[in-house]
Amino acid sequence: MAYRKESVLVVDDDKRTQRLMTRILQLEGYRTMKAGDGDSALSAFEEEKPDVVLLDVMMPGTDGYTVCRRIREFSSTPIIMVSAKSDDVEKAEGLDAGADDYVTKPFSAVELAARVRAALRRSQTDLSEPAFCSGELVIDFSRQRVTLSGMEVELTATEYRLLTHLARNAGRVLTPDQILEKVWGEAYVGESNLLQVNMTRLRRKLGDDPKNPRFILTRPGIGYIMPRNE
Repeated sequence: MAYRKESVLVVDDDKRTQRLMTRILQLEGYRTMKAGDGDSALSAFEEEKPDVVLLDVMMPGTDGYTVCRRIREFSSTPIIMVSAKSDDVEKAEGLDAGADDYVTKPFSAVELAARVRAALRRSQTDLSEPAFCSGELVIDFSRQRVTLSGMEVELTATEYRLLTHLARNAGRVLTPDQILEKVWGEAYVGESNLLQVNMTRLRRKLGDDPKNPRFILTRPGIGYIMPRNE
């Protein structure tokens, strides 16, 4: 059986940047395909079914955030947002839209290749990872689906990452900075308010009473913990 090269869809309206990313990826052994705007990106994604998407944020017509959200409606394929904007608000918007990572221009060939490898590793881990169960809460990593008493829980991409990080460390207390670094990135370490806001929303969706929680417990002055699988 012939080996299938992993494929990457490169979406950028700047032809020079598009060629640069494509060349970097081809040298790393990936099969590449290109799109120069949001609508053609969606068409290419549906036709080619790439393993990873490199997605520019600012494009004419349909922007990268919208493309990301539309892909997330039916696919869990890793998406790496690429943008010249480096402020935290832009990064947060990309992650909340469903992106798995965020790369700021200009970037090095080494960094871009490493980000793609990491995205592929995470997606392959999810496919082989058994579901997490805690009472009536079930996290199906392979389908990126969370159910509570058999009913699907609608989570944002960030809320899903937060929940799965806690689940993968069940039985272990995680400090706020450990969670922020893993879920949002190193640039967000110290942003305790960001974590608190998202934790409150996540608990509410899980029906978790902060005064008597079942799934996400608080250890005052230390951090958060999920009980081990029952």
